[in-house]
Amino acid sequence: MLVSLLMGVFSSAGDWYWWLLLPVCLGSATCVFLFSGLSSLLDRWDLPVAVFPFNTVIVLYLLCTGPENPYFPHHPATPPGALETNGTELIAVEVMRGILLGVGQIFACGALGPSLLILGAVLLYSPLLAVHALLGSAVGTLAGLSMAVRHDSLYSGLSGFNGALGCMAIGGLFFTFSWRTHLLAIASAFLSAYADMALSNLLGTVGLPACSWAATLTATLMLLLTGSLAAYRIPIRQVRAPEHNLRSRSQWEAGNTEERESTDV
Repeated sequence: MLVSLLMGVFSSAGDWYWWLLLPVCLGSATCVFLFSGLSSLLDRWDLPVAVFPFNTVIVLYLLCTGPENPYFPHHPATPPGALETNGTELIAVEVMRGILLGVGQIFACGALGPSLLILGAVLLYSPLLAVHALLGSAVGTLAGLSMAVRHDSLYSGLSGFNGALGCMAIGGLFFTFSWRTHLLAIASAFLSAYADMALSNLLGTVGLPACSWAATLTATLMLLLTGSLAAYRIPIRQVRAPEHNLRSRSQWEAGNTEERESTDV
């Protein structure tokens, strides 16, 4: 789904360009094979495949075609730190709107109405995920402000969506929610946002987008953490909604407490 969305977003061949269905079908099928291959590799470390296949396929597709391709042309990506006149005055309302759009940009949606619907759907599924999505998008926008990225990146939500993904992944999805993992989720949002700016500036030199590489790599590194935080890690095959994960951990801890009390002599 993400591959087809991004192919349509970056295509410069105009609306209703039916030939685009060919790379969409081939790219989507390739994702399945990549997912299967990466699963056998990453399962050894109990790591999720996440969106590694999507990020790989969309970058390869854009590299193979190019902006001037006669059949499948696409718009080149612009680095967020591109040198251009960047005014010092910000429109606060647009920045706040950009935080909401950061959630919608996870699905390549840059309109406020659909972004609110997406956020509402996440809220219905898990209030904790919705809170972390907004928090991560705000953190990503703050990181963009600190690096003086182009204003349209702030206003369109592109500065915030990787922060939202990084914050959601750690703040209750792959880790049981607690004040420790909440702080770790904020750190993950900052790291995802800064990594996204670095990768966007690097790949933007050849007209490629960074997609969600930053959040995917950051979340994977967070899952490899050891020490006290590793105790909050949820096995990949047991990952559910954050509220379900929290209840399961509470029941598990209660069961362990009762077991210890029953064996005391």
